[in-house]
Amino acid sequence: MRPDFIREDLTPNAWSLVKRGTFFAKNHATFISTTEVNGSSIATGMKPRNHGIFANNEYRPDVHLIATVPTQGAWPIRVGDILSDQQWLTAPTIAEQVRKAGFTTAGAGTKEVALLHDRGFDRAGAAPHVFQGKTHPKSYLEVLEKALGKWPSVPKENEDFSAGKKMPEGFVPKSNTAQNRWTTRALIEGLWKDGVPKFSTLWLGDPDYSQHQTRPGSPTALSAIRDSDTHLGLAIEALRKRGVLEKTNIFLVSDHGFSTIERTVPYGKSLAAFGKSAAKKKFNAVTRFKQTPRPGDVLFTTGGSNLLYVVDHDPEIIAEIVEWLQSGDFAGPIFTRDGLPGTFKFADAWIETKHAPDILWSSSWSERPNSFGVPGSLTSDGTKPGGGSHGSTSRFCIHNTLLAAGPDIRPGFRNELPSGNVDVAPTILHLLGVRPEKPLDGRILAEALLGFTGTPPTPTTRRIEVKRDLPNGKRWSQWLQITTLGDKEYLDEGNSSAAEAK
Repeated sequence: MRPDFIREDLTPNAWSLVKRGTFFAKNHATFISTTEVNGSSIATGMKPRNHGIFANNEYRPDVHLIATVPTQGAWPIRVGDILSDQQWLTAPTIAEQVRKAGFTTAGAGTKEVALLHDRGFDRAGAAPHVFQGKTHPKSYLEVLEKALGKWPSVPKENEDFSAGKKMPEGFVPKSNTAQNRWTTRALIEGLWKDGVPKFSTLWLGDPDYSQHQTRPGSPTALSAIRDSDTHLGLAIEALRKRGVLEKTNIFLVSDHGFSTIERTVPYGKSLAAFGKSAAKKKFNAVTRFKQTPRPGDVLFTTGGSNLLYVVDHDPEIIAEIVEWLQSGDFAGPIFTRDGLPGTFKFADAWIETKHAPDILWSSSWSERPNSFGVPGSLTSDGTKPGGGSHGSTSRFCIHNTLLAAGPDIRPGFRNELPSGNVDVAPTILHLLGVRPEKPLDGRILAEALLGFTGTPPTPTTRRIEVKRDLPNGKRWSQWLQITTLGDKEYLDEGNSSAAEAK
């Protein structure tokens, strides 16, 4: 959800929260600006270096030897937790800490990422957990299905459209209304049936789903935003009917922003071809290993940001791929473990996790508007131009929605200080009187709380840049813009000379 779509005509329920609460004008998603990374940051108050989730899909050979796994997936989470002493997420979540403090919790999500918020088998003080039509414990699903019916499917015609099938003239994909409505009802009619817990989470899958189907500003995307706002209204009304709205603090936060795909480049095919013809050291690049990986194999996964895993971390292959990226016209900022020439270190973006790849690059981006006049375009792999995506260092992917309203929130306040998804958990824990188990990367958003009388520090912005002269006579350069507030840092955006060359 992009903050520029919070409007009185489009999102009346969210707009009412803005009018009676605080709008965070400079909120930041955590980089990488994807769902699972930010779902983890929202849940823990940590950046990837401290919560352990690097991307939506990661190569974790102890879980799956020949392919990447979804970091929100139920079976990778279960296997990963077993193998790591419950350290799939390396930081406790809000729900886990609230229950340890003796309070109750509930959570429901249209997407599997909701499982990351509360995946533990210790359910003391917890309502059953609902995620993408599944429940924990499993037995609760039967209760929900009797009340709500079976978990709905996404629109079949949307799946055909995504698969590239020929569609009728004038076809417009539909928003994922049915699944989001089922999830909302699961929370307010099921998990809240016997009372509203101290802390609840509702995670909806739109407008993310619909903007991937189309792009920001499309009729489908706008319909999805209206739907999600309607579901927010259902939750607010349920709180009102139960007599607890006036003592409930509500935080509305999105995992990331969104961009339009302006140009497609077949990263995978191009990398595979380069690997076979590489002059210094040839390699085999694939999206899935066909057998036990061998030296010279490279596994890659693509999106708004793109990951490359080099078997045995072969330094010659890594260096060769980096030079290939810098010689092209599609890569935004490139990151490597140790900061090879012309790249940033993972630590520069706080993403140095245990399972980090060898190379990460953001797609290049621009401010150019799409056909609906919505700014923010990027280069991508595998999806037709005009579609939607995210995950890059674009300001349009990173800057996202955060607003709050309730008895402890300043009314009618527009907060111009930098904030981030990592700040949601420390603020909620503070309002609940729960002391975090360990120091958090995020901060308490004190300036947005009722009764705040202090003077916050003045934010400062800096730009870091690296350059490299290439053998072909070109000069590669890339930059990141970072804003600092006190001892907290936020990545605003970043790009490369490849974007300027187009």
